[in-house]
Amino acid sequence: MRRSATPGYEIDVEKVLRACAKHDVVVEINAHPWRLDLDWRWHQAALEFGCMMSINPDAHSVPELDHMHWGVEMARKGGVPPDRVLNAMPLSDLARYLRQKRRSLARAA
Repeated sequence: MRRSATPGYEIDVEKVLRACAKHDVVVEINAHPWRLDLDWRWHQAALEFGCMMSINPDAHSVPELDHMHWGVEMARKGGVPPDRVLNAMPLSDLARYLRQKRRSLARAA
């Protein structure tokens, strides 16, 4: 059984990415093979705006965790370096990033 692709919502992706960068929101690369969004053609713009990325397997079962490789492939195709992928960071860097994020949120409150 073959699934056909459905068109996505008509949104201003650039505006969304700029808002994510402005508000320090991590942008998801959905690794499910029928999704694969954020489209790799927007990865460079997201990086230029200052976005951090995260690869999500969109798993709804244990076998679907294997979808992760599709997200990694899309990130590579889009030129996303590992240091801009939240869940590719070494644990110490991830902990530092989260501490800084927590401090930033506390200051804004």
